[in-house]
Order: sequence, then C-alpha cells, then structure tokens
Amino acid sequence: MASARLRIEKDLIGPILDLGGGGEGVIGQIYRQQAVVIDNRQEELDETPEGPEKLLMDAAELTFADGSFQHVTAFFSLMYMPHAVQAQAIIQAARVLRPGGSLQIWDAHIISAFPDPFFIDLDIDAAGTAIHTTYGILKEDGAQDCGHILRLCQDAGLRLAVRQDFDGWFYLRLLK
Repeated sequence: MASARLRIEKDLIGPILDLGGGGEGVIGQIYRQQAVVIDNRQEELDETPEGPEKLLMDAAELTFADGSFQHVTAFFSLMYMPHAVQAQAIIQAARVLRPGGSLQIWDAHIISAFPDPFFIDLDIDAAGTAIHTTYGILKEDGAQDCGHILRLCQDAGLRLAVRQDFDGWFYLRLLK
C-alpha cells in the first residue's frame, strides 16, 4: 500500500467546483460555502461534512454554464474514472473555468490496480484540520501517472503552472 503525507493551504479565492468531492470531502472541509462539491454517488455526498453545496452530478457531464468557476479541484478522484471518462471530465472542467482560472489535481501514481487492488493511505493537513483516509480501486484500466493526466489537461487547452511528483502521488495546477 502506498502512503503519503500532504498539506493543503486555504489560498483559493472565488468559487470552487470540486469534482468527486464526496466522502471525506477534503476540499469542501477547507473551503466550506465557497465550494460546490459534486459526486456521482449519493452515498458519498451523504458522508460529506456540512459546509459546501453538494450536488449529485457526473464530472463528465457538468451542467454548469461556461466560465462558472474560478477554480476546479480533483482530490484523488480521477483515479476512480475510466480513462475515457477522465478525458471528458477534464474537458468539462476546462469549459466551466473562467479565463485565468485554475484546475488543481491531487492524485496517485498507479502502476496497476488489477488483479490486485491499489490503495493509498493519506495523512492530510487540510488547512489545519487533520484528516486520515485511504483510497483504493480495483479496475483493469486503473494505471495512471502524472504524465497521463497532464496530457489530458493540455489536450483540453490548459497550460501547466505547477507540477510536483512525490513518492506515490502527484499535484498539478493548470491555468485556463
């Protein structure tokens, strides 16, 4: 099992859309009413702490108008999507971003998630709140890395601002 320690500062200004932000709702816990959290599973939204607006929605089929958000975040959520859905979710994220807005992605480097599942254990400092969680997947097309996700973002017209590769995970900030 991979493990990671990470820290997220509360430094985003403006409206935030958090893709796949159900469950622990890390971004929603940090930004509360500033965030709109979407997930395609109601039970994940039901587990999310109070604060952000929560909507049942598929990241690949966003119903928001173009340019609705200053920031879009994906915190260890792309790993749950098949590759074709990842590409469409990133295209949709780019569409709903305002000019100059950012897409921020935290996710795992996954060599394989089949036939054995992949797990990553996280200790998160979420702007001063300690969160411990484990994410895992079991799927045949589960392999991904920072380069794969970066190419999808660049294909969607986003430009790289920050790339950080860590042992087992990565962070990307891209601009529209």
